Amino acid sequence: MTASNARVKARFRVKFCTPMRCHNMMIGELAARSGVSPSCIRFYEANGLLPGAHRRANGYREFKPQSLQILEIIRCAQQAGFTLEEIRTLLPTNLETGTWARDKMLDTLRCKISGIEALQQQLEKNKAQLLAIVDVVENRPNDMTCLANMGRVVTILRG
Repeated sequence: MTASNARVKARFRVKFCTPMRCHNMMIGELAARSGVSPSCIRFYEANGLLPGAHRRANGYREFKPQSLQILEIIRCAQQAGFTLEEIRTLLPTNLETGTWARDKMLDTLRCKISGIEALQQQLEKNKAQLLAIVDVVENRPNDMTCLANMGRVVTILRG
């Protein structure tokens, strides 16, 4: 396994509950364990990405242990470039039963992969264009003015 693959695997590791750690959590504990701020947790809850917390009599939020896993999925998906709407399709449709909209999730994942491939192609084109400009600037003939060389650069840009 390469170092790059190890980083990717580590980044997508989900922190599953163990019997010692599997309990409902207040927002502060959930924030500390997930690395997500309390305000961000409230935002995800308000927008339906994180299942609604149980409210205690004093109004404090109490989150189920699975919320930690959902936050990890959200965080990793955001790092991979998914929008919140796309992330919605990657989350379980029913946290209690562990039901997922598999086909919708796969469509979203495949679409993101296609987008990444298109972006990679565009970046390669941009890189080639920039390398050509560097070459034109570095190798300007001594008898050519900078203004005349700029015309060569513009020709590459129109490319």
